[in-house]
Amino acid sequence: MSIVHVVAVITAKPGKRAEVLAAFKENVPIVHAEDGCVEYGATLDTEGVGKFQTRFGEDTFVVVEKWESLDHLKAHAATSHMAAYGAKVKDMLADRVIHVLSPA
Repeated sequence: MSIVHVVAVITAKPGKRAEVLAAFKENVPIVHAEDGCVEYGATLDTEGVGKFQTRFGEDTFVVVEKWESLDHLKAHAATSHMAAYGAKVKDMLADRVIHVLSPA
């Protein structure tokens, strides 16, 4: 299988986004060092775009990922540092939606 894209929409409980983002950012260098990681980072709504933008909102951030293969993504999901991150932020999350996509 070719490159795999992931769009993960993370919604924190009200007022908790900064804390969840801080925990996420602590994990980023470890994820970047993983075999097969091409891209991994958090994004926020861009300000001043105008009416054509659909905003995610103040409590949400979106993780944009790219992996060399589905096997690399699966290995990433099974790492101890991702389990630790998940446990750390679990009680601060309102919702988490993960989209795994392949090139068209």
